[in-house]
Amino acid sequence: MHPIQTPITGQEPQADQSLPSTALVQFYAAFNHRDLEAMQLNWHQSDASVMNNPLGGIKRGWQEIRSVYEQIFTSPAQVYVEFYDYTLHKDNDIFYAVGRERGSFEQGQIKLDLAIRTTRIYRRIGQAWQQVHHHGSIEDPELLKRYQAAVRGKPLLP
Repeated sequence: MHPIQTPITGQEPQADQSLPSTALVQFYAAFNHRDLEAMQLNWHQSDASVMNNPLGGIKRGWQEIRSVYEQIFTSPAQVYVEFYDYTLHKDNDIFYAVGRERGSFEQGQIKLDLAIRTTRIYRRIGQAWQQVHHHGSIEDPELLKRYQAAVRGKPLLP
């Protein structure tokens, strides 16, 4: 299986709702446009949904997951990510995407280039693909430290 290098940014067409890639496009559109309502539609509204990311640790259930997105979307920081170098794996009513995110974090004088390993798992629920799990990891310990400090409003000196 060859990883797909063409990034998903959220700007791609969303015509065919049956395609797993459309669910990913919808996620990145919601994230990059700070659209909490669209983000909620992308996630399964269940206590079984789980997110493990560099900002919020492990969050279980939509209400906890939502709090992480609310923090990002309401902050003065501008955060952009796109998904690339990924593979899609599908079996009946589940698919997962394994790849990388690249992007940027900007707030005032703070500018960080983001590099995140990412896995997203979706289930077909009814006619829609809904996200049930996300895991993101920042490999570079210094970048992780700077990103967490910047988001918490305590940026580190260069």
